[in-house]
Order: sequence, then C-alpha cells, then structure tokens
Amino acid sequence: MKDLKDLCRKNIWDLAPYSSARNEYSGHKAHNFLDANENPYNAPFNRYPDPLQLEVKEALSKVKGVPVDNIFLGNGSDEAIDLPYRIFCRPGIDNVVAIEPTYGMYKVCADINDVEYRPVLLDDKFQISADKLLAACDENTKIIWICSPNNPTGNLIDRKAIEEVLNKFQGIVIIDEAYADFATAEKPFRQELAKHPNMIVLNTMSKAWGCAAIRMGMAFASKEIIDIFNKVKYPYNINLLTQKQALEALKDPFQVDKWVKTLLEERDRLVVAIKELSICETVYPSDANFFLAKMTDAQAIYDYLVEQGIIVRNRNKVKLCGNCLRITIGKKSENMELMAALRQYQE
Repeated sequence: MKDLKDLCRKNIWDLAPYSSARNEYSGHKAHNFLDANENPYNAPFNRYPDPLQLEVKEALSKVKGVPVDNIFLGNGSDEAIDLPYRIFCRPGIDNVVAIEPTYGMYKVCADINDVEYRPVLLDDKFQISADKLLAACDENTKIIWICSPNNPTGNLIDRKAIEEVLNKFQGIVIIDEAYADFATAEKPFRQELAKHPNMIVLNTMSKAWGCAAIRMGMAFASKEIIDIFNKVKYPYNINLLTQKQALEALKDPFQVDKWVKTLLEERDRLVVAIKELSICETVYPSDANFFLAKMTDAQAIYDYLVEQGIIVRNRNKVKLCGNCLRITIGKKSENMELMAALRQYQE
C-alpha cells in the first residue's frame, strides 16, 4: 500500500485533535472531578463517558480476538463508514470503488462527502473478479468497498478475489463483515489484520448480537489507522448507556452462539418452504440471517404483506435484484405467519 501519510487528506494528517477533559489526566487515579464543567448531581449520568471506551474494547477484544489498539467503536457502523471518507478522500477530487448491488450507505456517505462513487456490477452469481474492481480504479481511488456476506444478496464474496484486491490495491480496502457471525464456515478477515495493513474490517452489535437499538458499530484495523479514526471522531461518540449495554451483552457470547444456530436452522427451513411456493422463482444462496428470493411479482406481494402487517424488504428496483424480496429470518412464529400469508396469497 501507499504510505498512510500519502493516503490521508493533508488537513487530517496535520489535525490537532480536540483534547477532552477525560483524556488529559489519563494514567492517574482520580475521584474528584472538577475539570469538565459537569453538574456534580445526578450520578452516573452527570459525567461524560470514557471517550475511548476502553472497558468495552477490552471485553470486545476477548470475544473478537482483536487487540484493543486495533479496535474503533462508532455510533453504529454508519460512523465507521463515514469516517474513512473524511480521513482519506478529498472532496471533488478522489473516488471510491464498490461492488454493486451492496449496502446503500457507502454511496450515501460518498454523496454527502462529495466523493465520486464507482459501482462495479456483480455477475449472475453475485460474485466479482479482482480484475474488474481494480480496473475501475485510478490514481485518485482511495477506497474499495466490499461487503461480505453482501447485503442484499446474502452471499460471501469470493475470498481469493478479496485477497487479490488486498494484495494489489495501493489504497484502503474496507470489508464490511456485519453478517460474518452467521457465516460460520469461513474465517473472518478481522483475524488477518497483521497480514493486510491497508485493510479496515467493519462489524456491528446490531445483527447477531441483537443490539440494533444501542447503535454500536466497530472497525478493526492497524493501530495507525485506528489512531487517525480516534483523532477525527467526535470526543464522546459512544454514550454511557450504550457502553453499559454493550458490556452487559458481551458477558454472554454463548447466548449469541445459540441465537445464530437457531436463526440458521430457521433460515434453512424457511428457504425450503419459500421454494415450494408457485409465486417464488428462486431463492439465492445465503450466508447471512436473511435471504434474497426472486418472486413472480415482488411489488404486488410486498404490498399484500404490508396490508397483513408483515414487512419484508422490496429490492425490486436494485440492480440485479429485479422482482426480489429480501426476507430477514425472524422467530419461528413470525416465519410461520409469513408463510401462512404467502400461501394464502398464491391461492
């Protein structure tokens, strides 16, 4: 990869970060806080939270197998998606490359930051070659986005293609592993950080961990990249309530394993049932907690389900996903309700 200094925007590399009150006494024990203009009443909510969330990172490190220095925590994955644009991409000059179709926030953040977004279409098996991704790059391409398992297609992107991109691209490669906890047969890329200094891996508490409401995403990368993330982020980006709930959830990773096992069993059962419907043309292979199903008339079926109070995701207008519904795996009772409604629709 290029030198990190050359990849960064000059103003970001030269940035003197905001020094919070809680950072300045770091390394010393304290009990009397008269530094941050806080109200001394209404504990514990009167105090600013740890700006670097060290207790959460220490718990997360044990679960994810990633050193604390290689972890960034964000206000949802959306913050970890937005920050690389602000760090690496010069507005109106630089560009990023991404697979298509994929998670829509990559493009939204590109548009917000005035960065050209170059989508590269997947093939009919929702896969891509490294050559196609690299061919879309030029001297101003700073980031390549790869979501694996991909959203909305549900499949893992070919590992050899990703590794080839990592080895050949001179910029930053971001692999979004939001659904990796469901892809139990493959080693997550976060375990190979030392091998790829130009790699950023995203993950989240929203999916397998069942904590979408607390809005906590994470990025794993080299210490040098994480240090820049921490320099650019807002000082107290993860609130105290989120940190407390994250710590509570991280106490029981075995519960998450049980949820994942149950959801994968339900996914397989639901896929078989959906395939038997006359209104279903095909169900694409999935490595996530959802699947993409091509229907005879996705819009009509979606509208019907909404009337029944059942909400799936209509992906009909997404490239390569014509007449497709994306269906998230729910509890057994919720999945049975969906199937009953679909059977009634086709009669």
